[in-house]
Amino acid sequence: MKLYYATGTCSLSPHIVALEAGIGLQLERVDIRTIPRITDTGADYALVNPNLYVPALELDDGTILLEGTAMVQYLADLAPASGLAPAAGSMARVQLQSWLGFVATELHKAFSPWLFHPEYGLQAQDVARSRIAARLDYVERHLADGRQFLLGAQFTVADAYLFTILNWSDLARVDLSAFAQVRAFLARVAARPAVREALRVEASRAAR
Repeated sequence: MKLYYATGTCSLSPHIVALEAGIGLQLERVDIRTIPRITDTGADYALVNPNLYVPALELDDGTILLEGTAMVQYLADLAPASGLAPAAGSMARVQLQSWLGFVATELHKAFSPWLFHPEYGLQAQDVARSRIAARLDYVERHLADGRQFLLGAQFTVADAYLFTILNWSDLARVDLSAFAQVRAFLARVAARPAVREALRVEASRAAR
């Protein structure tokens, strides 16, 4: 399988999940700063994903998966013993999907594009940061019962996605000082070997 990614983007999430699951991935970096978008091998990324954003996951049979929330579940289901996703059809799986939806719609889309494009203006950015703070308060209260991760003691793909998005906080000037549980969660996830390795690999390739 091949993961099309860009350093510092949400493609970090499936990269983490694959490492956690012990699934080998070929990585192909996409230059998302220019149009046309070209990969490290010189390929036109529009032929992979006409929407032009990352990630994209190319399966061994040539099938392309385009949405991160779908691909992390696909990867987790390839390695059920990893515990990265509860069994399909279980209430726990529905709860996992609920968290993936929350991160995608309430956090990811509040950070991006609003906080990464100054042309939207300061007022739009202030509104985005206010919205993020309200959603982080919800996460903070959820974690306040002593649970280590979103679904309890087990790290799942939802945690990988939440970490990926909240890891943008410093760059996007989102203040986490009022959210002690969220900061502790970020530290726990950042300490995981698979997370450290994904960040290391992406940083090393970005420096080339």
